[in-house]
Amino acid sequence: MIAPPVTTRLRSAWALRPRPARDALFTLAVLAWTLLPLARHVPAWAALLAGALLGWRGWRAWTGRPLPARGGVIALLLLGCGLTWLQHRTLLNRDAGLTLLVLLCALKTLEWRTPRDLWVLFYLGLFAVLAAFLGDQSLATALAMGVAVWGLLAARVLAHLPEDRAPASPRPGPSAPLRTALALSARLVVVGLPLVVALFLFFPRLAPLWGVPDAGRARTGLSDQLQLGDLGELAQDERVALRVRFPAAVPAPEALYFRGPVLSLPDGTGWRTRAPSPADRAAADETAAPAPPSSPALAIDYDMTAEPLRLATLPLLEWTRSAPTLSDRRGPLRQHPTDLQWRREGGFPERVRVQGRAWPDAAGAGRLTGPRDTAFYTALPQSAHPRTRAWVTAWQREQGLAGAAPDVIVPALLAHIRRQPFVYTLAPGPGGAQPVDSFWLDHREGFCEHYASATVVVLRALGVPARIVTGYQGGEFNPLDGVLEVRQSDAHAWAEYATPAGTWVRVDPTAAVAPERIRRGQRLTLPPGPVATALGEFSPALLRGALTALAQARAVWGALDHAWNGWVLGHSRQRQLDWLARLGVADPDLSDLGRGLALLLAGLAAAGAGAMAWQARRTVARNPWQRGFAQVQAELTRAGLAPPGPLTPRQLRHAVRERCRPDIHGAEVPLTALDTALRALELQRYGRPADSPTAPLASTIRQAQRAARQLARAQRRRP
Repeated sequence: MIAPPVTTRLRSAWALRPRPARDALFTLAVLAWTLLPLARHVPAWAALLAGALLGWRGWRAWTGRPLPARGGVIALLLLGCGLTWLQHRTLLNRDAGLTLLVLLCALKTLEWRTPRDLWVLFYLGLFAVLAAFLGDQSLATALAMGVAVWGLLAARVLAHLPEDRAPASPRPGPSAPLRTALALSARLVVVGLPLVVALFLFFPRLAPLWGVPDAGRARTGLSDQLQLGDLGELAQDERVALRVRFPAAVPAPEALYFRGPVLSLPDGTGWRTRAPSPADRAAADETAAPAPPSSPALAIDYDMTAEPLRLATLPLLEWTRSAPTLSDRRGPLRQHPTDLQWRREGGFPERVRVQGRAWPDAAGAGRLTGPRDTAFYTALPQSAHPRTRAWVTAWQREQGLAGAAPDVIVPALLAHIRRQPFVYTLAPGPGGAQPVDSFWLDHREGFCEHYASATVVVLRALGVPARIVTGYQGGEFNPLDGVLEVRQSDAHAWAEYATPAGTWVRVDPTAAVAPERIRRGQRLTLPPGPVATALGEFSPALLRGALTALAQARAVWGALDHAWNGWVLGHSRQRQLDWLARLGVADPDLSDLGRGLALLLAGLAAAGAGAMAWQARRTVARNPWQRGFAQVQAELTRAGLAPPGPLTPRQLRHAVRERCRPDIHGAEVPLTALDTALRALELQRYGRPADSPTAPLASTIRQAQRAARQLARAQRRRP
């Protein structure tokens, strides 16, 4: 005997469960989906404990076991509060509140016994939906929370459907009530969308409801320090870091350098940024908006959206010399006069939109201030890179570069990289105690930071001031909206050296060993895994088709996400006032915004009332039972035997008996017939299938109409 498939057995087991157990499992699944986005923002123990409690509650619903005693729930509550206090050292800040919210939602399911408890769970779920946006306001979170709201509404509708009977469903069965609840809640969501859109467009943006700072959301992987291998790990991260739109001229791929932290302090195995001194801050204040270095006709304007950063340096298109415009108001950007990096003391804990202008011919801006700077940018740790230093001495003598200018040394060094068997790879050889020596002289395999670091070490050993610049290079233009998407995998490191005049010049040794990385923006990728390798060997065309479909899906998602960031997350108070100005409101302010919102809500209310009235008439016209019952009630109302307004069959029976005495001649028979017909109509509409009368609906309605007309004639003959 062949065993049935697993899905069939699961469906059979699901159908055998009683209706309350199935409803409880659905509600628990919706609640788990709602809490899932919060799991990233609470401690791991809290997420695991909440998941275990929801699973335990689901197992009890599946097996029909009773709920735990109230004392056990109180003990778990005290345990959760104690662990929360130990984790956050308070119960009152935002992080502790999120942890408690997740735990309370899970604990409340253990005492879910009455409809009132379900109402509490429903509102806790809605509160969790709002709390999810405190940690992430991306399009993915919005879609997930939209599904959560739909599921929560469906759970509420499901609780109101009778256990033994549900509205008509195209496919009867154990899941018919769930399908009915999902369909009805979807209609509720669609009906409520105009109100949501109106509130979003015109509800005033007032702090602290909008723009809540959140340093924990910072995701961009650049750092103020660099160890060899850091960018190689970051190059495997496909998250978007920057989105850039060029309104006019689009730079060539080899000019797409986004300047981030400048690293000039070596420690032997890595590099760090130099902390700005008070003199540097004063100079930055004086040069916050320097004069353009060239003609505006040569400038490149760009509009950039940067994801939250974990550092104070904002990666901007290189040689951005004029102060950019930021979408937030957390403080101005300051440019370091020598490092030429744009910084802000408060950092960038939220997504920020930047409008900037760069001059590609501005290379050379930022100068060394004197011998002290020259000594600083040529310094190396005493015990670091001994073999590379010895190689530099021999190479300088061999090439005849003693006393040569940097403009002669740098091309010779790049030519050496091209001639030697250097390899550009994400999987470099072992670094050891002297990673630069191992890379430069032994295995000669590395990523961009290996080449930049070795270049700076060689130049400093030759007495040329040099430093490392990190940031992003290249990117991929989205074919749908033309936006340049710069991902974490585009993270890059290059070098800069100072000329005898003190100006800084970029040199990218990666272009010498892997020119396709710079000129065409080709990223390195790790070798495919065993599944992709097997698929490629089995069907290369299928693998290419899958990769193409994946690239197209990523392009669509990137375009949607960029539109979400611009039109939804970027919908500020100023944009609201601009909309009012376009509608003809002179000098709009918050009061005008409030009046516009009130008028819009009034219009929506009137439209909703009209739609409800039209729907009611349409329902009556299309439903045979309602149409026939309405005709019977109208006949009795005209005869003065029933009040106007909606009534149930039972209410109509009582109203007729109060107005028509059975002692009136000719009223006894039709009154009894009407009473019988109305009872039948009541059972056909509200009774259980087993109690419904066998007479057809049309016959019952005709009997009620005939009795109503006879009663009306008897009422008119009444002396």
